[in-house]
Amino acid sequence: MPPRPRVRVGSEPRLPRRHRPVYRRSVTSTTRARILIAPDSFKGSATADVVADAIADGWLTERPDDQIFRLPLADGGEGTLDVLERALPASVRHPVEVTGPDGRTVLTSWLELPGENGAAAVVELADASGLGRLDALIPWDAHTRGVGQVIRAALDSGAVELLLALGGSSSTDGGLGLLSELGARARDAAGRPLADGARGLAEISTLDLSALTPPPAGGVTVLSDVTNPLLGDRGAAVVFGPQKGFAPDELRRSDAALARYAALLPIDPAKPGAGAAGGTGAGLLAWGARLEPGADRVARLVGLDRRAAESDLVITGEGRFDDQTADGKLPSRVARAARDGGTPWAVIAGAITADLADAVAGIELRAIAGSVDAAIADPRPFLREAGARIARAWSPDRRRG
Repeated sequence: MPPRPRVRVGSEPRLPRRHRPVYRRSVTSTTRARILIAPDSFKGSATADVVADAIADGWLTERPDDQIFRLPLADGGEGTLDVLERALPASVRHPVEVTGPDGRTVLTSWLELPGENGAAAVVELADASGLGRLDALIPWDAHTRGVGQVIRAALDSGAVELLLALGGSSSTDGGLGLLSELGARARDAAGRPLADGARGLAEISTLDLSALTPPPAGGVTVLSDVTNPLLGDRGAAVVFGPQKGFAPDELRRSDAALARYAALLPIDPAKPGAGAAGGTGAGLLAWGARLEPGADRVARLVGLDRRAAESDLVITGEGRFDDQTADGKLPSRVARAARDGGTPWAVIAGAITADLADAVAGIELRAIAGSVDAAIADPRPFLREAGARIARAWSPDRRRG
């Protein structure tokens, strides 16, 4: 066995042993390698496609003859439509105008995925009813009517299956706005229609689901990695309410409003995932939806396992690689695909606070940038440098001949 190469990591600050970049291959090779770059977005900093392109650019400065395959990914949150559209050339995007979470009209879209038994429609809550559609947080009044209107448009176009990406919600209305657009009727004790948002839930007295539009023949799948229940200390209001604008003294009031609503739903509010997207998971469960980890479904749709097995190295990444990553976040799904395919893998992240296990390399952008703030402000030059450093330190596995 040849001696392990000595790799200089430039000017990176010295990290604790388990957080230092790890390299386990010879640094010299003329073999043309196949590199799969499959990152998540760096939330609040860069989209998955920007991350993939920057890493690829850095790699090619060191190994210009290698074959680079960019596969930006998502786990059912913001950017899922863009990821699937880029990875699946046969997909078709359909624009639609809907009511945004603050009542203004917004232009959004749904994605058609052709299939043998008819088209599946992918709907992204964030693009219709997400935080990015607000100029200011309105926790009591933001609603999900817009995503319900997108669903209705997709069904009217003949979609036989629905895939709903739930990340990035701006509201805590339990999905009642969505259900109302599909035929649900909610009233207060005096028989009057409710106000939109969590404000209305606080007054709900009756809920009639008998006129709901039936789910499509192929079913409704919720893509979400959130496993929180609807209510309580781990519920939609208490855990996610602060990021949507609820003050600390409002969290229990919002939870109580969701509890009034939950008492009228034909589901168990303790079901994992019912608290996703401000309780929209609960509303969709009442419609007959099933919950599925978003990372798994997106991986299957884009053929991640096959692509990883056909590659010589897989590089993934996210903003923070931590202990939660192993609990089903997208980079752990990429690592599993590489591992199952017998392919080495590496990770680039803004920060690494978890054990890299069997990764052949791990690089922190904050170490290259000098600070977390610098890495967040514009990660592209640091992503390019990280891609170049891995390329300099790694050589292809000869197992592929």
